Amino acid sequence: MDPVEWLGVAAGILTTIAFVPQVLRTHRTRSARDFSAPMLLLFNAGIALWLAYGLLIGSHGLILANGVTLLLSAYILAMKLRFG
Repeated sequence: MDPVEWLGVAAGILTTIAFVPQVLRTHRTRSARDFSAPMLLLFNAGIALWLAYGLLIGSHGLILANGVTLLLSAYILAMKLRFG
């Protein structure tokens, strides 16, 4: 990987890890009340598009970071829809 790709991987790791405390708290409390449903829908759609872009250009960093972030944010969305 070239230095630019490493920069992208580092950014992806940090932004993905930032979601982990929210997922853990949402799971523990069984509440996603503080999240806006429209924001979660838009965010998930945006992450899905970033993932698609990463797949199209073959960027392993984009694929990994956005794949994991999409799973984490989709979990919060599912909790929002289930528990409110």
